Amino acid sequence: MAKGTKVIKYEGEVHDFSWKHPDEDFDSFTQLIVQENQEAIFFMNGQALDLFGPGRYTLETQNVPRITDFFKLTKGNKSPFHCAVYFVNKNELMPIKWGTDSKVEYVEPTYKFPLAIGASGEMSLRIEDSRKFLIKVAGTDSEVDRQELAQFFRALLMTKIKSYLAQTMSEQRLTIFNIDENLTLLSENLRILLKPDFAEYGVALERFYVTTVVKPDGEENYERFKNLYFQNNKEIEEFIYCENCGEKNLISSSFCEHCGHSLIDQKEVCLNCGYVFTHEGNYCPKCGKKRG
Repeated sequence: MAKGTKVIKYEGEVHDFSWKHPDEDFDSFTQLIVQENQEAIFFMNGQALDLFGPGRYTLETQNVPRITDFFKLTKGNKSPFHCAVYFVNKNELMPIKWGTDSKVEYVEPTYKFPLAIGASGEMSLRIEDSRKFLIKVAGTDSEVDRQELAQFFRALLMTKIKSYLAQTMSEQRLTIFNIDENLTLLSENLRILLKPDFAEYGVALERFYVTTVVKPDGEENYERFKNLYFQNNKEIEEFIYCENCGEKNLISSSFCEHCGHSLIDQKEVCLNCGYVFTHEGNYCPKCGKKRG
């Protein structure tokens, strides 16, 4: 290496997602060192130019083709130019904590009771598209660490996760009484739903865990729902709507308690044992025979 040659390398913190090198003046002899699981991107006038993967580079003109589109080379042994260099850490970083800032309005899928629940947990993120991340997230910040990234995505999480949480619990028929034993299922469904939202910013949502669900204690609706849930030997009975009058009846009813119309023909029953199906499925939960 020639005497006085400038060396540009990563000097940020271990947990930084991106770090801007303080030096902004370079020439064609400048040495760039990019570590494993890193990328370096040159920015000029707010535009992302050349990207470098792991390795050691001498910034000769053939290595920075986009920069040469902005500057004409000067005469002599050096070709000076002015730009910013950002290093992006592409390792998966965790844990990053998340949590709902308020209770989520959730309509219990069986009885249609409105309940309010909260949730919190941890996630891990990885920068997938360095250019997109630096343009949409980092901006002109000299560094972005876990705390700053979590703060950036806070509004997105608060908006999206409330909708996705209610949607997942409804689709998977999860109740507040069986939610704790289904946290893995809930976590993976939320991760799948949230992935495209993070991808818009060049970020991969690698892991997403729901570790705590805050249940509604002492609410009037919750107490009513709990009593209904645990009645009848702690088995939930679903409702069926009478096709004659439109009123709601327990699915175990043979006749409508409002108009007396027969409900038997409206029900799907097992042809082998007569079990009245209350959920979708391929086999009878009582005798095991294939439905239909």
